[in-house]
Amino acid sequence: MGVKAADDSPPESDRFAPAPHPRDTFELFGHEQAEADFLDAYRAGRMPQAWIIGGPPGIGKATLAWRVALFIAAHPDPASPAVQQAKNLAVDPNHPAARKLSALSFGDLALLRRQWSEKTKKHATRITVDDVRNAIHLFEQAAGEGGWRMAIIDRADDLNLNSANALLKLIEEPPPRCLFLLIAHRPGRLLPTIRSRCRTLMLQSLAPPALDAAVREALDASGQKAAEPALAKACARAEGSVHEALRLLAADESAVDDLMEQVLGDLPHVKWRIAHRIADSVSGRGGETEFEAFLRAIFDWLGASLRRNPGLGPRALAPYAEAWEFLERETRDLEIYNLDKRAFVIIVFSRLAEAERAARAALA
Repeated sequence: MGVKAADDSPPESDRFAPAPHPRDTFELFGHEQAEADFLDAYRAGRMPQAWIIGGPPGIGKATLAWRVALFIAAHPDPASPAVQQAKNLAVDPNHPAARKLSALSFGDLALLRRQWSEKTKKHATRITVDDVRNAIHLFEQAAGEGGWRMAIIDRADDLNLNSANALLKLIEEPPPRCLFLLIAHRPGRLLPTIRSRCRTLMLQSLAPPALDAAVREALDASGQKAAEPALAKACARAEGSVHEALRLLAADESAVDDLMEQVLGDLPHVKWRIAHRIADSVSGRGGETEFEAFLRAIFDWLGASLRRNPGLGPRALAPYAEAWEFLERETRDLEIYNLDKRAFVIIVFSRLAEAERAARAALA
């Protein structure tokens, strides 16, 4: 059963506004080699049945996945002249397959993502086993479009144990001419049995020229403009992520970013007054974007702490690594059990302060 667009167009968990949805993005910046890897495997008749497309958020993983799906939908025969002569995976946006994919009416594509609930007005925190089972029906039938049956999982990080195992069974013994594209921010967190059955392709953060071009493309597509100084500043701080650059452009002077800099820059002392302002911001109504900014700043700080001095011994680095593991574990629990974000923020700052004190003590 292919995916279809809902008439009332609920919010999509795999789209980051104001950028267009990846299925409506027809330019890919900075990942020419990854694109070539797909194209070479396809036209050589050696296409793995499952790929993991990994890398940091906002760098083009989903755009690449949809680009692959569109190319195969438009050119189902890898031996055709169009495929053999192709220089990349570009397809004319006016191609019938492009229009069907854009409308989510292409019958041979299943899209697995967190679903929107009209009751709670929120997205589910996980891709459920029922979501996977619904997609399995597509692979039990002949290809309605006469080509390949495909599934895009965005993101595989959002699978729970039951849904991951259900997907594993499908990947283990797929029917002919099937393709699974698993998008993951952290592929290492996926089931080892899933990873072993997929080819993993890791994308890198976008280099400055590619990031600038991608951000401009996203702004143009949404009809928005940005002053050149603000655009340059956002790109410089975004660490290669289009999503982060767009978020920074949309942030105002009271955004979480500046507050996070003040708190993290003063550790192990915690400026609790500012920490509580951050907690209020991320836990309030509509605070999802601020919470993402909070998490990104924390992981960036921990990453920078681990990289700050390669010569540090394991005793000095261990507190940061342990804090990283703690944050990943607690973030998962927060999403699964819908815990209090305000309390979570306060606990995280306390844990970071402990890590900084322990690292300094190890160096004393």
